[in-house]
Amino acid sequence: MTDDEGPDGGVLGAALDRREDPSLLTGEAKYTDDITHDGMLHMSVVRCPYGHAKVERVDASEAEAHEDVELVLTPEDLAESDLPGTLESIGMMVPKENWPMEAGPAEMFLPDYPLLAGDRALHQGHPVAVVVATDRYVANDATELVDVEYERLDAVANPAEATEDDAPALYEGAPDNVIFDWELGDPEAVDEAFESADHTVDIELEHPRVIPDAIEPRATIADFDPLTEKLTVEMTSQNPHHHRLWLSNTLDYPEHKIRIVAPEVGGGFGVKIHHYPEEALTSWCSMELERPVKWVQKRSEAHMTDAHARGHVTEASMALDDDGTILGLQADTHAALGAYVSTHAPLIPTGSYGMMLPGPFDVPAMRVNVIGTFTNTSPVDAYRGAGQPEATFVIQRLLEMAARDLDIDSAEIRRRNFIPPEEFPYAETVGNMVYDSGDYEKTLEKALEIADYDQYRQRQKELRDEDRYVGIGIASFVELTGLGPSKPGVPGPLPTFHESSLIRFHPSGTVTAYSGTADQGQGHKTAFAQVVAEELGVPYEDVEVIQGDTDQVPQGTGAFASRSAVVGGNAMAKSAEKIVEKATKIAAHQFEADEDDVVFEDGEFSIKGAPERSISMAEIAHEAHQANAIPDGMEPGLDATTFFDPDAPTIPFGSQVCIVEVDPESGEIDFLEYVAVDDCGEQINPQIVKGQIHGGIAQGLGPALFEEGKYDDNASLVSGTLMDYALPKANQLPDYDVECTVTPSPTNELGLKGIGEAGTIPAPTALVNAVVDALEPFGVDHVELPATPEKVWRAVEKGGEQ
Repeated sequence: MTDDEGPDGGVLGAALDRREDPSLLTGEAKYTDDITHDGMLHMSVVRCPYGHAKVERVDASEAEAHEDVELVLTPEDLAESDLPGTLESIGMMVPKENWPMEAGPAEMFLPDYPLLAGDRALHQGHPVAVVVATDRYVANDATELVDVEYERLDAVANPAEATEDDAPALYEGAPDNVIFDWELGDPEAVDEAFESADHTVDIELEHPRVIPDAIEPRATIADFDPLTEKLTVEMTSQNPHHHRLWLSNTLDYPEHKIRIVAPEVGGGFGVKIHHYPEEALTSWCSMELERPVKWVQKRSEAHMTDAHARGHVTEASMALDDDGTILGLQADTHAALGAYVSTHAPLIPTGSYGMMLPGPFDVPAMRVNVIGTFTNTSPVDAYRGAGQPEATFVIQRLLEMAARDLDIDSAEIRRRNFIPPEEFPYAETVGNMVYDSGDYEKTLEKALEIADYDQYRQRQKELRDEDRYVGIGIASFVELTGLGPSKPGVPGPLPTFHESSLIRFHPSGTVTAYSGTADQGQGHKTAFAQVVAEELGVPYEDVEVIQGDTDQVPQGTGAFASRSAVVGGNAMAKSAEKIVEKATKIAAHQFEADEDDVVFEDGEFSIKGAPERSISMAEIAHEAHQANAIPDGMEPGLDATTFFDPDAPTIPFGSQVCIVEVDPESGEIDFLEYVAVDDCGEQINPQIVKGQIHGGIAQGLGPALFEEGKYDDNASLVSGTLMDYALPKANQLPDYDVECTVTPSPTNELGLKGIGEAGTIPAPTALVNAVVDALEPFGVDHVELPATPEKVWRAVEKGGEQ
């Protein structure tokens, strides 16, 4: 097998180079900010500088008098317009009364999310007014001419403190700042487990807020054509069809008159799924002025207003037998949701965190309580991993503490608690989650072998005699991907989990495939072309993939939650099956044979027992467009559309081993080894799989080592720029050994599982486990994220005092 061939000799499973890369690497790719239109204007946003404030007065007269300013939109103007004035993405959610307690909050307080702050701004950076001018820099400068008078109010940023009696209430309808109080599990069974346990461990931890930082900030160009009444919006979107619907609701404008186009998107990671005020404001300004309007976010705006992530305060405990077998698990978490309820926000700390707490382990009894709270901060929503890094961190840290207390090796305690392969499909103890397939020990053993675990354990003891402190951290995980099915009562912010595909043959035999997903760098055009080429037996080079345009693609759900290959890829395969079915009928007509006697293999149709008589798929495509060459009653053409709805989600898994050396005097951490072994089922393109893991680990090690979104006591963001919010640089990250095992999923024909978030989910845990392991001689039992040199040094000092 070569890189150009998959395991079966075809293109599926081949490590082909990504066809997207040449234009990206040569600078020829076109991002939203690269696009210009004749007569284009520029929008800039006036933002509240405080975490919580009354907006007493907005005086736009000086800005309106500027000769290059075309429009100033204030809250008063908005109220007088026909615009509803609030974001309408919550309407995409399953009605709150339909959320089953097994997966989501049944009772939620959902306030309006205003486009402009109005009487009160609830977080720093919320839009108060917008200015549209002939030049970007003029628009930015003219925002300073809008005179806004504020009365600063008390604010709260910590999710646990937000529920205290003296905390300022953000809404009258939620005096304790509680959006939902959600519990899952069996409290009585957990109590019994803890009463009978030989050993218990507990931990208090804060999972810090993370600020997404895509290489390309959000951007929007809205172009309203008054003749056709068509609104075209080019924007950085992971889900164009959803954004079209949300804009239709928000603008109260017909959906069929809105076109969303996602050009090249420089990274999404979840932050470009959500519905934000700026895209709607840009669109309204274009419709009002009947000219194209562009808004490009500044990095400082992104830090204040893009949906943040994580932000949990948790108390958790675990009950075990004296042999390290888990008996019970419980966790109480306060989860910050920010000043408003963002698009998918309620699902993240409930279904994605609470339901995934057991990870790859057999947990007989579990109880989790999550209180989602309002805080005077940017809204919190899905970001790479979406609740699962937090869940992994909780159970893996508890398990590591138990291993130390019981004097059991870190790898061994995991082996004793893994769900065994023969138990799959495995129904979780709580909730309605079913794990499709797995062999968790296989990935761990392979990772330990690559990392030379036993030798490092021996070397660790020897180095301590030299006052050198090496630590080995293990993190084994599972991930929820490829969500489905779309049945009534399935929780979530989406009306459906399906994905669409359209495959169309041209008379020449070449193919155009349309997918409802939207690429932000994952390599969809390569992977989907491989699926289509394999299934149809046509040359890979003859397949073009189109996505990200609501006028070209029939419908789509988008790219998030590691769903593109699982749902979008299988949608492609299903459409290909339909095409083969029709092509077989045409071939039978050409052969003057019975349809059951026609065989399709490697792109050729032939008759059983007479392989010398054959006709290629390309020839069939040509014949399909000739009305006199197809069976009577058959419509010409050769294309097929599929809306694929998965029967169940897929659960990929893996293990990471991180080996570090820690200097206890400075707190500095040096990487010695980093191994990741993942299992995402069958692989469309192994090179793309490894690329996703590489990028995912980097996004996991960022918050493990550096990244922390911080607010002060006034809810002012103190990490508002990249001078204050440290992203990892390439020379600060280790070299990775990345390998895979293959355990196909039985839930879909291609046997695929997701891979987009696999690197991110376990990385913070692997790093912290390694650091704590290195510092065991100093009595250190935990280090908070991010494990900065200062925090590590302070942990050593505190441990030495015990």
